Amino acid sequence: MTQDITQASEPIYTSRIIKASALIPDTKVLLSEWDLTQSVTENLDRLQRENIFGKASRRRVIDILKIFRQRYFADPDIGGALVTLAQGGAPAQWLDSLLYFFSAQNDRTLRDTVIEVVHPRKMAGYNDLTVEYVNRHLNEWVTEGKMTTAWNKETTGRVAQGIMATLRDFGVLQGTVNKRIAPVFLPTPAFALIAFWLKQRDRSGDRVLQSDDWKLFFLPVEGVERFFIEAHQEHLLSYHAAGSVIRIDFPAETLTDYARFLLEKVG
Repeated sequence: MTQDITQASEPIYTSRIIKASALIPDTKVLLSEWDLTQSVTENLDRLQRENIFGKASRRRVIDILKIFRQRYFADPDIGGALVTLAQGGAPAQWLDSLLYFFSAQNDRTLRDTVIEVVHPRKMAGYNDLTVEYVNRHLNEWVTEGKMTTAWNKETTGRVAQGIMATLRDFGVLQGTVNKRIAPVFLPTPAFALIAFWLKQRDRSGDRVLQSDDWKLFFLPVEGVERFFIEAHQEHLLSYHAAGSVIRIDFPAETLTDYARFLLEKVG
């Protein structure tokens, strides 16, 4: 498997998930109100002044905008692609899948919980997931010194609950009290946009195919390859495999341009 992120011996996990779960409705409001002709700072200042969340307190609005910026505009091309899709009328299932993926990329705690805790449990044939089970794994990471700050039992418990709530909102889990691991639906255009982003990051077609990040959708390598073949057949990208040599090409140079292409091709 690829090693495309920081080595596990370094402190890597934060408790930021406590402050916000998926925030899907709020995020879609923000994307719909975003002005791509303005800078990120100008947009955030304007949206804060306009109080687009209505009854939310000033402190809450500031928190939401900070989280929104971290998740989707640390790389403005990611934000631009999401704004383009939201304002271009992309289906909700496209956006929901992409918001989940990029939220996980921004929060290593969320990402690794799915990849190292939820995914193995599902592959072992279990569909139930309790907060105690997640809490136990988080405590192992605390013992191993993987947290960026000191966590007590209360913090670990709140992070576990925050992860469960976020995964429920993103549709990875189902249920209110007793949570179950849900089948995750990934539309082919959303898959293609994620593949574009991974290709930009990893460069190698084989690394994209083998990326651990597909485990966020519980996809084995064979499932990823089926998606590539389907996307190729739909002319969303070009995919060619010859033994261990994988070539993936896209009809755009930037993520935002590719989002426009997908809207024109599929929309």
